[in-house]
Amino acid sequence: MSIPTRGVLYVHSAPSALCPHVEWAASGVLGASVDFDWVAQPAESGTYRAELSWQAPVGSAAALASALRGWERLRFEITEEPTVTSEGARYSYTPELGIFHAMTGLHGDVLIPEDRIKAFRVKAALGEISIDQALDGLLGVAWDAELEPFRHAGDGAPVRWLHQVI
Repeated sequence: MSIPTRGVLYVHSAPSALCPHVEWAASGVLGASVDFDWVAQPAESGTYRAELSWQAPVGSAAALASALRGWERLRFEITEEPTVTSEGARYSYTPELGIFHAMTGLHGDVLIPEDRIKAFRVKAALGEISIDQALDGLLGVAWDAELEPFRHAGDGAPVRWLHQVI
């Protein structure tokens, strides 16, 4: 039996030709037909944005991120809420930076696993990166900086809810 969770897919920008493909990919992962309410994205001319709230088994955010990553001119974020048996997740994607993944806690804060901290401490000790660069990498600061204009442009946009029978 799979544990259900909820999440949100934020498509921050997609060219019009890509919009139906995003819907198709999301439908395939979530196992239900989806129909996004696409609205113009003022942060990038000729692109559209949409949001989809979903309910599906734990791990669906990872599957959505895998289905959508690598598409040129697509920018998205996906969140998945924690459950009693799993941490939450956040995925961010931009064409320039690729994919960022972080575990999230009950309140949406980024949780950094011990092994990742240790690895970055070693790199910092070897002079490969500074501690600030390491922390920025662990927190996804570059993704936040690149996506912020697209997030702000979407304030007040409609959200569509999708509930899947699990």
